[in-house]
Amino acid sequence: MKLEPLGNSRIAEILLVDDNDDDVFLTREAFDAASLRVNLRHVDNGEKCLQYLRGQGAYGGVSKPELILLDLHMPVMDGYEVLAEIVKDDKLRHLPVVVLSTSYEAADIHKMYGLRCNSYITKPVDFENFVKVIAELTGYWLTVVVIPDPLSSAEMAP
Repeated sequence: MKLEPLGNSRIAEILLVDDNDDDVFLTREAFDAASLRVNLRHVDNGEKCLQYLRGQGAYGGVSKPELILLDLHMPVMDGYEVLAEIVKDDKLRHLPVVVLSTSYEAADIHKMYGLRCNSYITKPVDFENFVKVIAELTGYWLTVVVIPDPLSSAEMAP
């Protein structure tokens, strides 16, 4: 099977994992303002994220995302725990995870890269720059990078 960047051929599935309603609203607005062809799904904690990714409970039959935008500090299960679970799971570890956080703390950045996040981005405080960041990160991950098909990658895991 030949894999290519998603480009504008279809609407991309993105999962936003963030417990802050204001940040979720701003992220949705940034995607709209950037005129990006995405289906932005949202869960508000890490436990729900893993249920979503594994198609469990209320998330049975949902489409697997091509990209995960993950916040660090959340209730129930934080971003560190989520990423640790994703990289341990043969059916999930191929998914690109971009940490989208307000934290500039070196310890947070080092820990997330140590857990194998694909990118770490600090959320800009002003909306104009936030739209620019969303457009650039989505453009990169969905039009430049070749991401494995979620269905075929599970079959190819060792």
